[in-house]
Amino acid sequence: MSNSSGSSWRRRLRHLTGPKDRRQLLEVLRDAQAQGLLDIDGLSMLEGVMAVSELQARDIMVPREQMTCVHRDDPAQRVLSAVLDSGHSRFPVIAAEGEEIVGILLAKDLLRLFALASGTAFDIGPCVRKAVFVPESKRVNLLLKEFRVNRYHMAIVVDEYGGIAGLVTIEDVIEEIVGEIDDEHDVAPEVNILDEGDGHYFVRGATPIEQFNGFFRSALPESDFDTVAGLVNQQFGRLPRRGEVLVIEGFEFRVMRADRRRIETLRVLPPPKAAGEDDAEAAGSAADSG
Repeated sequence: MSNSSGSSWRRRLRHLTGPKDRRQLLEVLRDAQAQGLLDIDGLSMLEGVMAVSELQARDIMVPREQMTCVHRDDPAQRVLSAVLDSGHSRFPVIAAEGEEIVGILLAKDLLRLFALASGTAFDIGPCVRKAVFVPESKRVNLLLKEFRVNRYHMAIVVDEYGGIAGLVTIEDVIEEIVGEIDDEHDVAPEVNILDEGDGHYFVRGATPIEQFNGFFRSALPESDFDTVAGLVNQQFGRLPRRGEVLVIEGFEFRVMRADRRRIETLRVLPPPKAAGEDDAEAAGSAADSG
């Protein structure tokens, strides 16, 4: 009997007896996709549904250093700037003193506060909603159920000592199932490298290394990997988590978005003079011609 015939009989037998574990179930689903009974997007979502039960809050959370927070006693302009600059809709609120998170501020509540204000002192206190805290070890599938049942969209993740480890939103959980969800604040898919205006650059993980080198006039190795994500993964020796930082050839790479399969986006800080050289040269040329 040939190998292909043997594989076919094994598949038929498996379908007759039914899958015995998760691995076999995945094989059945992948067979169904290969036979055209399930499209690739449907297979990806089913794999995501099965995977979330194995993930914990720490695996998908936004790390503390990347959280956009407001202080309880911040002036109106500072709070408004945080909301406008981030594009988020919910913000952890830190106590006037210390680093304790005392609640969550919704952008829509802030808008209502500005609309109703009539010369009174600015105070976000009445707008601060109760914060929900979950342990790092919280299973993501259980967290999704709590999001749905209790109708909240953000939870603060705490470590075993009660310290703030990060935050997780319902969107983070859903993205583990359906893939990245872009909104009006995300960069268009065709843009691989974007100047953020503060010395940092937004870089998609799928950016070809050749394109990266051309943009920054750098010399990152192109022989072993096609994309920036591939190079970063290789340097880490594993798939990194969001918030992790790596320096390659003087470039600081901070992982901004990643799931269990790939790095989606990075924030890159080039070494001095690696970026903007064209502007500098142009200015020099203008000075020479003058």
